[in-house]
Amino acid sequence: MHRRRRPALLLTAAIAAAAPLLTACGSDAHPGAAAVVGDQRITVSQLENRVDEVRAAQRAAVPDDTQYQQVVARTGTLTRDTLHGMVLDQVLHRAAQDAGVTVSRKETQAMRAGLEEQAGGAEQLEAAWLQQYGVAPGRLDENLRLQLEAQKLAESLGTDTSRPEFWQALSKASAKLDVDLNPRYGSWDVQKSSRVNAETPWVREITAAGSQETA
Repeated sequence: MHRRRRPALLLTAAIAAAAPLLTACGSDAHPGAAAVVGDQRITVSQLENRVDEVRAAQRAAVPDDTQYQQVVARTGTLTRDTLHGMVLDQVLHRAAQDAGVTVSRKETQAMRAGLEEQAGGAEQLEAAWLQQYGVAPGRLDENLRLQLEAQKLAESLGTDTSRPEFWQALSKASAKLDVDLNPRYGSWDVQKSSRVNAETPWVREITAAGSQETA
């Protein structure tokens, strides 16, 4: 890990106050699509499968019926939050590509190893990411790669992920991709979206893998 990387940086919760608009979605709902990002369709089926992964992992972690229903109640906006994250992931990746930023598998593995050490093991890290950020265990490496991509993009711009310069890069990428959400899931407006304050996998800053976030 680089010396500057004190915490594992996952984009800060200040997104709601600091982020400029990325885009507002179009009004046309593409048949069968939850969202269209550039030439990529995120289908309703893909979205539902991603949500099912999280629910299955939550169920395995909480076998008691009553406790599981409490978990479901606390994550009642999981579908919209998941789509928000899936779209934002693609926007970030495009912005990183435009800036010539890449992340290697070795870098991702190193980040994971460091977080596992903080958390007390691989299972503990997976459980923490599932509970706090709604990331299924099978998506953890993918999520960590995005964390590094965001951090390296910010560093390439001479800033950090809480600063306007970073979000301006995402805004440009978002405009190029012409993000279009199916209206049933809301609109693509990071600053004003009601999903901003929900628990999405990478709109966070954590100081340790097992730390608790405050609202």
